Amino acid sequence: MGVVGLSEPAWAHGITGGLESIPDFVLSGITHMLLGWDHLLFIVGVVLLAGELRRAASLISLFALGHSTTLIIATLSRWQVNAALVDGVIAASVVFVGVVGLIGRPQRWGWFAAAVTGFGLVHGLGLATRLQALGLHEETVLSRVIAFNIGVEVGQLIAIGVLMLIVEVAHRFPVPNNGALPGWLRTRRAANVALVAGGVLAGTLVAVGAVEQEPATATAAGSGACQVRDRTETFQGIGGHPKKDFYEPTETTPQDDFGHVVGDGYVAVLYQPTLATAQLDELRVFVTGPDGNKVVGGPAAAGQAETFKAIHAYQTLTCTQFDLAALREFKAGWANDPRSRSTG
Repeated sequence: MGVVGLSEPAWAHGITGGLESIPDFVLSGITHMLLGWDHLLFIVGVVLLAGELRRAASLISLFALGHSTTLIIATLSRWQVNAALVDGVIAASVVFVGVVGLIGRPQRWGWFAAAVTGFGLVHGLGLATRLQALGLHEETVLSRVIAFNIGVEVGQLIAIGVLMLIVEVAHRFPVPNNGALPGWLRTRRAANVALVAGGVLAGTLVAVGAVEQEPATATAAGSGACQVRDRTETFQGIGGHPKKDFYEPTETTPQDDFGHVVGDGYVAVLYQPTLATAQLDELRVFVTGPDGNKVVGGPAAAGQAETFKAIHAYQTLTCTQFDLAALREFKAGWANDPRSRSTG
């Protein structure tokens, strides 16, 4: 694929945090598909190009097989993908199907079916990265992924059903022929032009979004004692909202609750219980004060080498020395990131 292992997880059509039950994940999959307008445009293009229900069903089944395969494998294997690449490929798929539609239906469908499957594989990689940002527990991850995938398929079926209804209505009330082209052919050509335009628009939005997000990532590093990297930490359990924002060194951090709110767009800070009193006071004031909106903090578990970590859905700030300024930058960068609002 060439995108596995690159930084910056995919965030198109955010999957909401705070998911607890199997039905929650099914509903989230449905919502994800129905709100993903560029994915829907691709499906529209495939159905229009197929020209008949059986062929359309076969092509969409290949797309579903592709994204279901990589969604499950990539999530279980903890593969991460690059946001700009995945969103760019999705946009390119819309342009691709629109251009093919303008050229005319393929004489041989094998190559087109292979392309549809390939786009499905990339789509699944993006979905897997987004699900991993929720911090799923390893004991429940498979059931949650399958439930989410079922939701995606249901959403896809709903979209196809609505599209076929529109096509049926269009056939019953054809566009009048003004002598240039048959009415339905002229309408289909206009639809393919719109698909190309929609794909170009989606690609432009991806490029603009990547440029806008770059400064926030670059400025979050703080001093030399702190580094920002892609998040690899997961939290145990599903949990709910923690009972309070800050846990003292003598208390136990509710890891499952912290994982829950990270999925809701929070920043979780895990600090060494041996912090100096003055540093602990500074951290407590930050977390519980107005600057610490959507921040929780608690003592780190045994084995953490860093003085503190700050974790959000996509990145981790690690500091070998206490650096509140770096933490403030990290939190501010996440608050200004559009993904922090689509996560929660």
